[in-house]
Amino acid sequence: QVQLVESGGGSVQAGGSQRLSCIASGYTGYYTMAWFRQAPGKEREGVAGISSNGGANYAASVQGRFTISRDNTKNTLDLQMNSLKPDDTAMYYCAASTRVLTLPLNARDYDYWGQGTQVIVSS
Repeated sequence: QVQLVESGGGSVQAGGSQRLSCIASGYTGYYTMAWFRQAPGKEREGVAGISSNGGANYAASVQGRFTISRDNTKNTLDLQMNSLKPDDTAMYYCAASTRVLTLPLNARDYDYWGQGTQVIVSS
């Protein structure tokens, strides 16, 4: 059983940056990890995923603005978000999967989830 805890959310102005972090209770080096987000009234969507060996993929909406990274020695997962837009406002979730990384990111493929951290981007 893996427990995930996110941190780093908050309010930021459009154009600003924010860094989200996720720490796992156990070793996650073999897991595919990802960030998802869910805005009010919308479905949960995949933002970025990273394989166990560090290969990363991004949703088109965040490509070039967000960077996902992981540290398998610390069991952490980060998401650096730059050039934030009001449309990025959502609850952001860290997730872990025993499956290989595939696109598009599908929430049903992920076995473990954090409680989420809120990001609010104001214009």
